[in-house]
Amino acid sequence: QVQLQESGPGLVKPSQTLSLTCTVSGDSITTNNAYWSWIRQPPGKGLEWIGYIDYSGNTDYSPSLKSRTSISRDTSKNHFTLQLTSVTPEDTALYYCARGATSYSYWGQGTQVTVSS
Repeated sequence: QVQLQESGPGLVKPSQTLSLTCTVSGDSITTNNAYWSWIRQPPGKGLEWIGYIDYSGNTDYSPSLKSRTSISRDTSKNHFTLQLTSVTPEDTALYYCARGATSYSYWGQGTQVTVSS
């Protein structure tokens, strides 16, 4: 069974960098044709795709967040990481990792990140 688990700080100060890790079990992040995404849901709003890293390490990002986003991976630990720089209170959201690029077969439970001083 594939499981994803997000981890990282729940509180980040404005202008700092948000960093979250998604640890995958039951599958390898290098599985052929596998895509691994970060998605968020701000309070009272819908889901917003942030970006993905694929089985080869290639990445793609939402145009609206691209300038502040980096997704990387550690294949030895079977996890991938989101970094979002220069955060503002508008980046406050429930952050999810998921398997897939545009449709998602597995999701993490989500982790709340609040941007506040």
